[in-house]
Amino acid sequence: MSTLLGVALGEYVDRWRRWDVVLFATIAEHGYGGDPGEPPDHGLPAFFPGLPLLMRLVHLVVPDWTAAGLLISLVAGAVAMVALARLAEAEGASGWMAVLALLLFPTAVFLTAGYSEALFLAFAIPAWLAVRQGRWPQAAVLAAGASCVRVTGLFLALALMVEFRVRREPWHRAWWLALPFAPPAGYSVYHHGRSGDWMAWKNAQEAGWGRTFAWPWEAWETSWREAMGDGDFAVGFRMEIAGAVVTVCVLLWLLVLRRWSEAVYTGAQAAALLTSAYYLSIPRSLLLCFPLWVLIAKVATGKAWVMALYALILGPLVLLHTALFLDGAWAG
Repeated sequence: MSTLLGVALGEYVDRWRRWDVVLFATIAEHGYGGDPGEPPDHGLPAFFPGLPLLMRLVHLVVPDWTAAGLLISLVAGAVAMVALARLAEAEGASGWMAVLALLLFPTAVFLTAGYSEALFLAFAIPAWLAVRQGRWPQAAVLAAGASCVRVTGLFLALALMVEFRVRREPWHRAWWLALPFAPPAGYSVYHHGRSGDWMAWKNAQEAGWGRTFAWPWEAWETSWREAMGDGDFAVGFRMEIAGAVVTVCVLLWLLVLRRWSEAVYTGAQAAALLTSAYYLSIPRSLLLCFPLWVLIAKVATGKAWVMALYALILGPLVLLHTALFLDGAWAG
């Protein structure tokens, strides 16, 4: 029985060993130089060290690297969902509706896989909740944790600065705002010492995925052309275009509501994604847009039919994307 259980568990973990999961595991096991038995992967520095470092720690008790990533996402996801519910409730919305809005989003599979989204949210949402409660030291420390995990932490740091100004907090507390910038700065120093490259993260994006700067209309034109073609990634590019439209709509929504700090967070992320040579992982990046889930909850609170309609439309897409990912296909 134990043998059968072990085989089943191994097969389950193998299904999650896809795409960036493999890259995170490679960094965790071998560092940014990559597996010495494989050709060099110059795209590895595109991934911040927060998740790989935590994987190394969990690996002390979980032998399989993919399983370690899954466990981290499970725990981090639980933390993020509790914080999201509390954040929504602090704004007079239904906490469970905010959580459901996120979990029913088509790319929610990446909160379960050994990706960095769940871990980032486990830092970012509690950081924003701390800001709402006026606990700036805790917010800064948590935001620094988010900056260890993804470059998106820099956008969160900018949003904290705007929120600090909007709330007219005393200036003697402003020095805390510098803390979230420290991990990316340290990461840059690390790669400069390793390879002499201060911009290793940016250059890795170009080397690994060809993500160079382009004007927004150029990025749209390239992505639209690919989406309307019949290539292997045409469906994926259609998903990317849909994600880009949703991102812009969310930004406009926040601006209309004058939620300036959240608009800065969302807008900075949108600017980075929509000025790439082509659209990549935009639907997945929407998972990080926690203000969106709070806004949806505020709309749906007291109107159960809104959430039912949301689930009816997006629920099947969650199943589709999960199946695509587990089958090894590109899912965002």
